[in-house]
Amino acid sequence: MDRLVKPAALALSLAGLPLAADARTDRPDLFVDVAGVVPDAVFDVRYFGTQNFVGARVDGYGAARCFLTRPAAEALAGVAADARKQGLGLRIFDCYRPARAVAHFARWASDLADTRSKAAYYPDVDKKDLFAEGYIAARSGHSRGSTLDLTLFSSATGADLDMGTPFDLFSPKSWPQSSAVSAAQKANRRLLADLMARHGFKPFDKEWWHFTLKSEPYPDTYFDFPIE
Repeated sequence: MDRLVKPAALALSLAGLPLAADARTDRPDLFVDVAGVVPDAVFDVRYFGTQNFVGARVDGYGAARCFLTRPAAEALAGVAADARKQGLGLRIFDCYRPARAVAHFARWASDLADTRSKAAYYPDVDKKDLFAEGYIAARSGHSRGSTLDLTLFSSATGADLDMGTPFDLFSPKSWPQSSAVSAAQKANRRLLADLMARHGFKPFDKEWWHFTLKSEPYPDTYFDFPIE
């Protein structure tokens, strides 16, 4: 966050939202590695690599690991168990997200000249509108440790269920209730949402892949420890 460009930093400060410097840098014992709780999950941590809307490894992602608070991880284990009974597995794209990563997103969003990823990630939205439309935020629930992004895949084939859009497509088509996807794609979204809801997770109205534990233990606390 200390490298955040001045315009973005000023915008976040004026909005009264916490910058990375305001977040806790310790990792409480309540945070656990999800691989130890849901061992059959597949971790496709996009912000550790370059296959993401920024086009580079994101600040704070020093390893392809997934941390959640223990209550969220244990609830997710219940989701995985129910999915397993249906011949499905969980593919996880992101879990805890350091506040410095959110600041990296803000830097990227404030650079309107960089549109290299537009066709792949936000074809239907002007980059200048990503903040206003809620696709990029000055702070993220992911930084509280009980939010994750995921999809379902077939255990038999390894193929992801068709959700109508890829992960991180900033478009109305990605809204869970979008009418721009097929009936089968809507059914797959409902299947994921129902599995998550059964174990205490609530959805986000602009991303079919995004869920937060309703009873999250840190509802007002943001963290910035790196993922290592």
